Amino acid sequence: MATVLAGQTALITGAARGIGAACAVELARAGAARVVLCDVRASEDEVTRQTIRDVQNAGAEVLYQQADVGNRAAMEALFASAGAVDILINNAAINIRKSLLELEPDDVAPVWQVILWGTFHCSQFAARQMAASGRGGSIVMISSVHAERAFPRSTSYNGAKAAVNQMALTWAAELAPHRIRVNVIEPGWTDTPGERTFYTEEQIREEGARLPLGRLGTPAEIARAARFLVSPDASYITGAILRVDGGIVLPKAP
Repeated sequence: MATVLAGQTALITGAARGIGAACAVELARAGAARVVLCDVRASEDEVTRQTIRDVQNAGAEVLYQQADVGNRAAMEALFASAGAVDILINNAAINIRKSLLELEPDDVAPVWQVILWGTFHCSQFAARQMAASGRGGSIVMISSVHAERAFPRSTSYNGAKAAVNQMALTWAAELAPHRIRVNVIEPGWTDTPGERTFYTEEQIREEGARLPLGRLGTPAEIARAARFLVSPDASYITGAILRVDGGIVLPKAP
């Protein structure tokens, strides 16, 4: 596996921790020569520093950029400094959980800024580079089962993830002539640091036991799916939506 992505450059957003960090390490292990990490966390943050070390120890050169994916000028500068990118993983996301009756526009706007506009900016800059190079490339969206299942108190997140899926399918059709593949991963409930914002450790353990496979997923399991989709093994896959959710959207067994 170590040479699957030999010589390639991957750019990952929301990469300091969780699924993004796991994807960075997995692609480095698969042979990516350079891994560009983008996150709003500072490079001096200990979590970020550990991720950088992990990616370097996996064998890749690392470029870290603290930036907001929703800021188009910042993303244009990031892609200019990153050079030719072969792989983009759109992972950055935030969520503000309130009911429709409680939501204010200021609650919705930042979620859409990161998930919708951030995905648009990064995908457009990456696709333009890939098309100009003539080498093609691969773009993966880390979406969510929220795109298909309307979990309450997640209006902005549900809507944004559904829109990301539709944008991905549109871009897969448009970019196929340039040999740029665009695919989607829909994680289910995954054991990331962000979940601790909404749940206690006891709640995560108890609710995870009620899932079809009896536990939450891990960032590494999502990362392995991402590695597959950007690898030559998936060379004939574009416009696909791959659920890696432990069966969370399945009907409960009687």
